[in-house]
Amino acid sequence: MIPRSASSPLLALAAELAPRTGYNATLLPGIRILRSETILEDVPVLYRPGAVFVLQGTKQGFLNSEVYRYDADHYLAVSVPVPFRMASKASPEQPLLAIYFDFDLHLAAEIVTALEGQVGHDKRARAKSLVSSRMVSSITDVLQRLLHALHHPQELAILGPGLLRELHYRVLVGPQSDALMAALRGNSTTDRIVHSLTLIRERYNEGLSVPELAAAAGMSVPSYHTDFKSLTGTTPIQYIKALRLHEARLMVARRKGSMAMIAAEVGYASPAQFSRDFKRHFHRSPTEEAKWMRRHLGEPV
Repeated sequence: MIPRSASSPLLALAAELAPRTGYNATLLPGIRILRSETILEDVPVLYRPGAVFVLQGTKQGFLNSEVYRYDADHYLAVSVPVPFRMASKASPEQPLLAIYFDFDLHLAAEIVTALEGQVGHDKRARAKSLVSSRMVSSITDVLQRLLHALHHPQELAILGPGLLRELHYRVLVGPQSDALMAALRGNSTTDRIVHSLTLIRERYNEGLSVPELAAAAGMSVPSYHTDFKSLTGTTPIQYIKALRLHEARLMVARRKGSMAMIAAEVGYASPAQFSRDFKRHFHRSPTEEAKWMRRHLGEPV
């Protein structure tokens, strides 16, 4: 376990890179730093595969009956994008500062393949979409070197790719890595569900049905439904709806058109049904949610 005081150098480096409330882009693709100064409750989120390192403040994720803690002593690793609910604690005096790290999935797969057969990795481990793990000194060390390099463009140009590779490695061999690697490595069943998630991502605005998805995965409908929920924590239909609504949320925040146009773009035949589902999911109307996002997350990129 890493004592909280050990994160002080990280805090100073991160705070300078995140002067604005919301997500602050960095010079490295796949690395963003969030600054939040508000207590948030029951916020729907859909993270990309990667990891979140909270340097100050606390976050909790809720997926079905599971609670995932990520704070100065824990980080959250995400193997597949799944919708869940989030709560966080912060204040203007002690803002939440968190590093969001997106996996390069080709690099992650390369590292997982290189680790195949290594002693200490349980190939029978059950794949999990979310894993909360205790911070370790090896991850704290690479984060500090990464943040330092982000302050020095010349250093970043030379060392950045290697630091990103090392961070991938540290997360993939960290605590509870077996469950994370099982999802990224895949077995026949996990691979089918992961490929199905890719199909959904590509065609979420079409009228996909569970039998169609099961057939594309080469599985029976009951088996597909069971294995899909085991990995993602939700049913295929609920997953598609959540993905549509999160995409619509970004479109609204980016002012991509009228509500009717956005509803149609994400696959809704009825703008009224879209508005009802949106408010039920986010607890705010699309217009209210766009204002909330700009206030708490900044202008969406």
